[in-house]
Amino acid sequence: MLSQWKHKRFSILLIVTSLLFYGSFAYQLERTDFIKMIGLWSALFFISYKIIQLNSSNWKLLITTSLLFRVVFLFAIPNLSQDFYRFIWDGRIFLEGFNPYLSLPETWITQGNTPIAQAQELYNGMGELNGSHYTNYPPISQLCYLIAALFAGKSILGSVIVFRILIILADIGIFFFGRKLLHSFNLPEKRIFWYILNPFIIIELTGNLHFEAVMIFFIIWALYLLHKGYWYWAAVVLALSVSVKLIPLLFLPLFFQKFVLDTQNSNEIPNKVLGLLKLIGFYSIVIGTFFIVFLPFLSTEFIANYSKTIALWFQSFEFNASIYFIIRWIGYQVVGWNIIETAGKILPLMVILLLLALTFLRNNQNTVQLITAMLLGICSYYFLSTTVHPWYIAVPLSLCIFTRYKFPIVWSFVVIFSYTAYLHTDFKENLWMVALEYLFVFGVLSIEIFKKPQSTRPIVHQNNSKDSVHFEN
Repeated sequence: MLSQWKHKRFSILLIVTSLLFYGSFAYQLERTDFIKMIGLWSALFFISYKIIQLNSSNWKLLITTSLLFRVVFLFAIPNLSQDFYRFIWDGRIFLEGFNPYLSLPETWITQGNTPIAQAQELYNGMGELNGSHYTNYPPISQLCYLIAALFAGKSILGSVIVFRILIILADIGIFFFGRKLLHSFNLPEKRIFWYILNPFIIIELTGNLHFEAVMIFFIIWALYLLHKGYWYWAAVVLALSVSVKLIPLLFLPLFFQKFVLDTQNSNEIPNKVLGLLKLIGFYSIVIGTFFIVFLPFLSTEFIANYSKTIALWFQSFEFNASIYFIIRWIGYQVVGWNIIETAGKILPLMVILLLLALTFLRNNQNTVQLITAMLLGICSYYFLSTTVHPWYIAVPLSLCIFTRYKFPIVWSFVVIFSYTAYLHTDFKENLWMVALEYLFVFGVLSIEIFKKPQSTRPIVHQNNSKDSVHFEN
């Protein structure tokens, strides 16, 4: 009894300490102070690990703790990202009846007739680079921004609070469906806390207001619906995910085997035909829903602006890349200049080839195998990208909890090295720190790929044509 009391007191001490550290991170940290940042970051990761380890069976405590950690940030202005200023701008422009995809903040400010409150402050906050480009955030994201404009159209802090509430609600949804999905796979349900209590998720999404949380909520929900056999609803929900951020479009080819190669009757031709028809229906619903969501904004000008903005990510911007930085270095040695424009056209083609290889050369017939392919696919895309912002890692992190891979958890910790770029006022990346980050990531990934699991072996069961997986010794 005494031991249990000490255990409880120690857990409470860890939680209180974390609350203080999160408070310091939210309200006192300057992103140029990397020493303090990495100190708090490392301490929070260690404490979160201990909290989960000591209380793995105390779900109420872990859930309450994860909410408390998020609530700490409620009234804090993000200190590691400026993107939220553009979110607020888009929402307020939208509320005033203007299409956010057809105008530039820079133009409004130059003309001096901006129809929204705090326009100059928002423009200064987002920066000239952001303000000189058309928005690239899809309609469901714009809907979230509009909600903030409705409830806090004249207060930046008020908009921040609305954004945080939406992101916290999304995380609650991720917990709900993620736990259900783990249960249906007969995997330990406590794995969901690798995501929910991960300091990276709490700081980057709740703290810095990145809407990957909303996108991931729809992805996990769609996977749960698909696993339960509701493929038509899964298609609708997956389309909503794409309408938050376009990144889930990469996953579409990977669904081929899940539909066409039925794991129970894979040799029966009629079943394959039926599966192919379902796959066509699935893709049709995804594309149709996606089109309906975009329909209110469609115009030739919108298509031109949006395409131009998306192209910038591949051919102009570069940050925290891995393989691309090696290619760039080789380019400097061979031709003497930055080859990003050429590489930005070739690397997406390589990603497509890798996705096709995962689609047709890898066994993706059950849901766990499909999720593993999605994890490997999204990481292949990031490894070949010219730009990998820290919050991008949230997607592979959310997927890895359903697989045997743990390297995204390591990545969620070492991605902090990319913030050394802010040590310089002119934003200069420290390539040694980037190299150290990816040394850890590729090192752990290599170990996990080449070392066969010793204590876990996946066993797939069929139950009314719905697959489930458990792991046995």
